Amino acid sequence: MGKVIAIANQKGGVGKTTTAINLAASLAVLEKKVLIIDADPQANTTSGLNFSPDNTEQRTLYEVMIGRIDIADALIQTEIAGLHMIPSHINLVGAEIEMVQADGRESLLKNALAPIRDNYDYIIIDCSPSLGLITVNTLAAANSVIIPVQPEFFALEGLGKLLQTIRLVKSGVNPDLTIEGFVVTMFDGRTRVHTQVLAELRDHFRDLVFNTVIQRNIRLSEAPSHGKPIILYDIMCNGSTNYLNLAREVMEHNGESV
Repeated sequence: MGKVIAIANQKGGVGKTTTAINLAASLAVLEKKVLIIDADPQANTTSGLNFSPDNTEQRTLYEVMIGRIDIADALIQTEIAGLHMIPSHINLVGAEIEMVQADGRESLLKNALAPIRDNYDYIIIDCSPSLGLITVNTLAAANSVIIPVQPEFFALEGLGKLLQTIRLVKSGVNPDLTIEGFVVTMFDGRTRVHTQVLAELRDHFRDLVFNTVIQRNIRLSEAPSHGKPIILYDIMCNGSTNYLNLAREVMEHNGESV
């Protein structure tokens, strides 16, 4: 059965979507069968993999969540062999309202995923920055959560609400949910505050902090505007190396040799 990993942080601008796209792409390059799901109405993962969120003929997570189509009907093959995606659309904002009266509303995504889960080694879900019903659905469907953290003190302060939401989901609809790890993004080792925050994060969360840090990298920030993961945009840059290393760490967490 495929491992479902939610990429979550209610704070915007921490590299959540960048991490979702490039972790999924790196796992696929390492010969894993991967599905990436864009569960954010902003649809940045969708556009970051070169699909238009405005394509009216494209079937999206919105139609899946309201029960209009089966999840298999929303699958799209990306530019990378072994990497499929389910795109998003701004309509997903309205799905939360339509889901309110549904039976088992917190488990709609988990139930929708069940028929295709065994087809993949990893399913990566890019969560919305809000902590609404769609995000609760992703956490209910997930085995674990990766939390991208920007190395700034305000970013650390914002983790409390997300960790509380994870605890609530764990005590309610998904007792097996775990934290896969915290990954530090946009890291600049020349900046004192960055090294201080990284040290504080490792001191507090210990082994839950990935050894890999994602360095600040211009090529990494350019890649989404070209609709490519960094490994296709510039395989030689630090961003590619960092995300390949993160993918290897994730695989090691799951008992795989790399």
